[in-house]
Amino acid sequence: MGKNKKLQEIDLALNSLVVFRKLLTNDVMLPLRALLDTETMDPMIQLRQYTEFITRLYARSMNLTEYIFRLICEDDNFYVRAVARGDEIAEMLAACVQNELAILQRLARIRPHELQKEVSYYGVLPEWKNSDLDFGAEYHARLRQIGKYGYGIYAANPMFVIRDEQIVPVKYPDRVQLSSLSGYEPERQAVIANTLALLNGKYAQNVLLYGDAGTGKSTTVKAIVNAYFGEGLRLIQISKADLPMLPVIMERIHDNPLKFILFVDDLTFAAGDDSFGILRATLEGSVAERPANTVIYAASSSQYLKPSDFADANSVSPVPDVIPEQQALAGRFGIRVCFRRPDRAAYLGFVQELAEQYDLHMDSAVLHQAAEEFAQRSGGRSPRAAKQLIEQLKSAE
Repeated sequence: MGKNKKLQEIDLALNSLVVFRKLLTNDVMLPLRALLDTETMDPMIQLRQYTEFITRLYARSMNLTEYIFRLICEDDNFYVRAVARGDEIAEMLAACVQNELAILQRLARIRPHELQKEVSYYGVLPEWKNSDLDFGAEYHARLRQIGKYGYGIYAANPMFVIRDEQIVPVKYPDRVQLSSLSGYEPERQAVIANTLALLNGKYAQNVLLYGDAGTGKSTTVKAIVNAYFGEGLRLIQISKADLPMLPVIMERIHDNPLKFILFVDDLTFAAGDDSFGILRATLEGSVAERPANTVIYAASSSQYLKPSDFADANSVSPVPDVIPEQQALAGRFGIRVCFRRPDRAAYLGFVQELAEQYDLHMDSAVLHQAAEEFAQRSGGRSPRAAKQLIEQLKSAE
């Protein structure tokens, strides 16, 4: 089979990539690049490469142009890091990026029939869509708002965890929305206001959300991240075992243009527990300076963090059953928000509101009686108990 000059020129040009070179090893790009070699491939290999390319593309997108542009936007390279830091970009580097974007745009606009002609198969072959995106204009427009979009793994993912000492995206993050949460408006607004200060480049405090179990402390943090993901907010959840990595995590995200909540869930203050030394030191600033793009949020249902432990919103009062080390750690959070267990009226209000959200039609008196009985069985009134009840009743319809 003769050469297809256009396809081979694109293949040759791809070998010149410098800034976006990592894209060449992407698992969709590999079979696509193999298809561009129209001179050496035999018909059976061509067909296999074509179907392998389509299989991998379809798993991610039906549009080749949009998929390749997404790869570009999520690529973590020395150029985008320099832009994020505000470095002056050399003219030759800027010209290099512009040229590479043009090469990748040519690749992304290849039409199905152009590759199908190179495959010696006369049956029906699957196709893909293309778009007329201007890669140069769109990419640089995105860079101008890099504080909202980010780059690398942070571009497309809102929540992360630590796995094998690496920051990795949560594959299926909790998509809870602020609009679905009931009650606790003053408490939630205090956390939102602090988060907005972070997003707006103002000084933001570290926050401790404490109180009874099932009142929505962790859910509040996740809902805030979902609400402000488009403004550049991300969450990295840190387990108790990962607390010694706090300084390392801060170093890794120090120059990132996005804003991060380092979230410690289910924080406990057991006597003699040395694992919080790093957290205490980090809150003090004695181990590593907290980056301006980072806050630490912690949620605790510890028995030592009851409403009576706090004299007011910003001070800790001495309590006999709280050891001094625990008091000292709690006191290093600039904002402390208490989520108290709801009284009967508030609890039934949660139940009624959730019943409406779930489109559950039940006589109010019957629903309220079921709610009280469920609360007794589940350990007390709470928003979590209300949601569990409504989900249970809805599934039984």
